[in-house]
Amino acid sequence: MILSAGRGERMRPLTDHCPKPLLPVRGQPLIEWHAQALARGGFSELVINTAWLGEQLEQHFENRSLQPGQAPLSVEYSHEGQDFGYALETAGGIARALPLLGDMFWVLAGDVFVPDFEFSATSVSRFEGSGKLAHLWLVPNPPHNPRGDFGLSDDGLALNLPPDDATPRYTYSTIGLYRRALFDSLSFGNQQGLATPLAPLLRAAMDRSQVSAELYAGAWTDVGTPARLAELNQNS
Repeated sequence: MILSAGRGERMRPLTDHCPKPLLPVRGQPLIEWHAQALARGGFSELVINTAWLGEQLEQHFENRSLQPGQAPLSVEYSHEGQDFGYALETAGGIARALPLLGDMFWVLAGDVFVPDFEFSATSVSRFEGSGKLAHLWLVPNPPHNPRGDFGLSDDGLALNLPPDDATPRYTYSTIGLYRRALFDSLSFGNQQGLATPLAPLLRAAMDRSQVSAELYAGAWTDVGTPARLAELNQNS
């Protein structure tokens, strides 16, 4: 599932007429980097949630032309904007899309640039055997998130640290593997359209040692401002 429903307020005016996942980075839309990387890993069935200018995302994949060697994609949509008139936040959006997803699935944000990440069947197999509810990829803290999000234990558990804990924290890359069971506290399909954040669910599961994690050291950018987008394109 590629999360693509956000308004992209910090990216305005670029996102006034273009959803953030379609902003061009190094010659192609942000979301294309994800779609191609997932396909290379053998994952060709995508679910995309939309709200702001969601019809443009649908048009992109309808008109998408395959490059030599690229695998075709099957894309389904969870149109939060059409169904409710607003985005459902991360957990609410995932719960809404659960009828389209399997028991285990990748989740990643459509507005991060991570060109070298490998979506591998090996990672899925390892996660399946772990019994955990989620597995997160963490990255070193960028300047805009110096305190980080979660800790990481020596045995690979993600840690929900108290604010005064001096243990190093890392930033959640927005890439993770999830089980449906993490969302059992939310209604399946979220027919009510409840906007629900993801962090509280993850933190509660971390407190039960049900979330694993690992550090990712490759290139990663949260394309959250026009300046970061411009820097990526200048360094292409």
